[in-house]
Amino acid sequence: MNYRHAYHAGNFADVLKHAVLALLLEHLRLKAAPFCVVDCHAGTGCYDLAGIEAGKTGEYRDGIGRLLAAGPLPALLDGYLAAVRAVNAGEPELRYYPGSPLIARSLLRPDDRLLLSELHPEDSQALRRLFTGDRQVVVHRDDAYAALKALLPPAERRGLVLIDPPFEATDEFRRLLRGLGQALRRWPTGIYAIWYPIKDRQPVEAFLAELALLGRPGLVAELCRFPADSAERLNGCGLAILNPPWRLDEALATLLPALAGALEAKGGTRLSQLDRAIDRQTMLS
Repeated sequence: MNYRHAYHAGNFADVLKHAVLALLLEHLRLKAAPFCVVDCHAGTGCYDLAGIEAGKTGEYRDGIGRLLAAGPLPALLDGYLAAVRAVNAGEPELRYYPGSPLIARSLLRPDDRLLLSELHPEDSQALRRLFTGDRQVVVHRDDAYAALKALLPPAERRGLVLIDPPFEATDEFRRLLRGLGQALRRWPTGIYAIWYPIKDRQPVEAFLAELALLGRPGLVAELCRFPADSAERLNGCGLAILNPPWRLDEALATLLPALAGALEAKGGTRLSQLDRAIDRQTMLS
C-alpha cells in the first residue's frame, strides 16, 4: 500500500511496458469483435512529471524523455507515442505521462471495455475522477489478485490482462504464479502481459521456468539499462506474455533494439520463447 508510481512514472520500465501494451492492443483491434482490457494494478492513470514525486527522482528523463528526443523511431511506437503526445497537447514541453489506463483507453473502439483495479485509496479516487462519465471504463478498488478472480472471464471473451505489481512483497513472484493459475483456469484464452523487475537474475529465471509450467504459449521480452551485475538496483525489466498474438515476436524483434538504442540501454535486450526457461533454471523455493 506504500508504493506510489508517481516517483517512477515515465522511466525506462514504463517505456517498455507501455510500448508493448500498445502493440498488444493494436493486434486486438485487427479483428472486428469487441475486446476487454483488465488492468489490475492501475495506479492513478496519469502523472504530472513536474510534480513533487517525479521531480524527486527525475527517472522519466532517462525514459520517455530520451525516447522523445531520439532520432527516427519505428512505426511500431506510433500508438504509444500518440497517447503520450495527447496528454501533453497544448503544453510547451513534456509535462504529463499517461499510465496504462490512459494508454489502453486511447486504443479502445466504441464497443471495447476497460476494467481497472487499484487498491491504494487515494490512487483509486484519482482514477475514478479521471474516468468520470466514461461508460467504457469501470474502476474497482480491490486487491489485484482478487480482481482477477472477480473480473474474469469478461463477457467479450477476447482481450488482455495487464499485471504490473509493485513488487513490495518479498513473495510477489509466488503470488503472481498463484494468481495466474487461477486466472488461466477462468480465462485460458486471454492474453496476459506480466511485468517484472530484473535485479538478481536467478529469481527471475526461476519465476519464468515455473510460469512456463502453466502450459500456455508465451514470449519473454526484456530490456536492461545496466548489466545484471548488482542486485541492489533495478538493472532492467521484462514482460512475460502468455497467449501472444500471431507475429508479435516479429514486432518485438524490431521494437526491443530500437528502444535499447534510444534509451542507451547498456544491458541489452532479450526476446525468447517462454518454454525455453523450463529445465534451464531451478524453481522458486
